[in-house]
Amino acid sequence: MTPSKACEALIKGFEQCRLTSYMPTSHDVPTIGWGSTGPDIRLGMTWTQEQADARFATDLNRFAHSVETMLAGAKTTQGQFDACVSLAYNIGAEAFRKSTLLRLHLAGQSDQAAAQFDRWTKQAGVVLKGLVRRRAAEKAMYLS
Repeated sequence: MTPSKACEALIKGFEQCRLTSYMPTSHDVPTIGWGSTGPDIRLGMTWTQEQADARFATDLNRFAHSVETMLAGAKTTQGQFDACVSLAYNIGAEAFRKSTLLRLHLAGQSDQAAAQFDRWTKQAGVVLKGLVRRRAAEKAMYLS
């Protein structure tokens, strides 16, 4: 499966594009563009919008491939796939791999899996309104 335009729009709607790298308060990893991180990202970097958009496409494809592999052929709608990709993009592929949400989805328990989006609303133990809104949007996409 590949992410839909709705998936791209959802992620971009919650990730603010920043063309100068910064250190988020949530972790000590330099970030730039549409939430891009990695060993090639350093504080003080500046990108063009084209660089940010190109990296977003690469990152989105990487997360989509990871999610598709983790779904292991389980019955999955486009909305479910897109919601899982958005969640993995935000929390990381490893956290998604270990999630109860994935386990429930693989077991065919879609309603219970959808309820798991509500559990991913905290940063450093504090519920954030932005994460509550994002998870609600992902949950709605999953259930669509």
